[in-house]
Amino acid sequence: MIPIPHFKGKTVAVFGLARSGISAARALMAGGAKVIGWDDKAGACEAAAKAGVEIGDLARVDWHGIAALVLSPGVPLTHPKPHPFVVAAQAARSEVIGDVELFFRAVRGEDDQIHPKIVCVTGTNGKSTTTALIGHLLARLGFDVEVGGNIGKPVLELAPPTPRRAYVLELSSFQIDLTPSVKPDVAVLLNVTPDHLDRHGTIENYAAVKANIFRHQGRGDVAVVGVDDTYSSEICTRVSARGVSVTPVSVGKVLGRGIFVLDGKLYDATGATSREVKDLRGLSRLPGAHNWQNAAMAYAAVRPLVKDPGEIANVMGSFPGLEHRIETVGHIGRVRFVNDSKATNADAAARALACFNDIYWIAGGKAKAGGIESLGEYFPRITRAYLIGDASEAFAATLGGQVATVKAGTLEVAMRAAAKEALEASGDPVVLLSPACASFDQFRDFEHRGAEFKRIFKLIADEAHLKGAA
Repeated sequence: MIPIPHFKGKTVAVFGLARSGISAARALMAGGAKVIGWDDKAGACEAAAKAGVEIGDLARVDWHGIAALVLSPGVPLTHPKPHPFVVAAQAARSEVIGDVELFFRAVRGEDDQIHPKIVCVTGTNGKSTTTALIGHLLARLGFDVEVGGNIGKPVLELAPPTPRRAYVLELSSFQIDLTPSVKPDVAVLLNVTPDHLDRHGTIENYAAVKANIFRHQGRGDVAVVGVDDTYSSEICTRVSARGVSVTPVSVGKVLGRGIFVLDGKLYDATGATSREVKDLRGLSRLPGAHNWQNAAMAYAAVRPLVKDPGEIANVMGSFPGLEHRIETVGHIGRVRFVNDSKATNADAAARALACFNDIYWIAGGKAKAGGIESLGEYFPRITRAYLIGDASEAFAATLGGQVATVKAGTLEVAMRAAAKEALEASGDPVVLLSPACASFDQFRDFEHRGAEFKRIFKLIADEAHLKGAA
């Protein structure tokens, strides 16, 4: 745990008592603050109370006595309208911040003598894989690495700073919005495509929040920016104009300066000449062009932190891959089962669909804006679609006469139907869970959905084994 001394002797409200909320409350108390925690869910309040957090209904407090409101990233800050507690805190001139802001104040405080390296990663798609890959590379190259934020542990549950420590943090737009002091040594923006517009209002607002990851960077800091979409490219230009050291990254086009991937090969053009670094096509745990972008961004992020950039390529092949992101769970005969539960929008699902042919596609859940209309170019790769959750009717309408569909309803029904048909087919079929949807209609989160995919796969595999042995 990282104690937070900034609010010593003051009262801080914490709203949202999931893992990050409880860790924020405990870190504040460890630093000498008085904490009042609240959550609309009684179970969350009970769990926080067991962890030693004082519970109090924030609808009844005098906000003029509250120094700050530490807000869960899941609570609306601006759109569709601010939560009433946000309005009350702002009216009383109390700060509204998140746990990542507390992290930066503790680690980058006035007495920052240790100055561990901090790498922050954001973007619409690829954040988790890139974050995990950066952490893996730094660990293999001698750093004492802590990975957290929007992936793995909440930031305040990470180990305290040491001189050789490197923090690699995945940050969502919601977290950046609540982190006015964000100032990483290396800030990474992969891409910007429409997402979370219900929480940001417009794509322009969403892009502006993503750009804030570079807001306080200055001399000595590094910005790594993907330039293959319009919004990110414009952000790259603006950050460069401020004098920050910027490394542009592209997949598919040659850059005069920066890092790029062409025909699956990674090139470093940050010096006087361009040189080939690694053939990424041999990385089985990072398949497809989208993963080439992740690898290129990770290389660009780690490069300024090590003496010999050549060592990065040498350890890249040992990356084990990321759970729930184009993760091969196993095979039954010739049929491959792939868990891509983290694909919560169409753009993310496209990255998985581009990797395979003869796909038995499981999709659906709580749909995002735009549905799956943008995936039309991948429909010829899909043998049959098995639709689940709230989006079933809408997805069936989009697929129309182009793809044979089954309205399966639940994940288990979909998997069993897909497995049966795939096992009867020839070639090398793939049963792919890549929902293009949020999970909240049937699951706690995408991790729960992915875990269920694995559990059901094991059931089907065990049944197939018993049937074969009979």
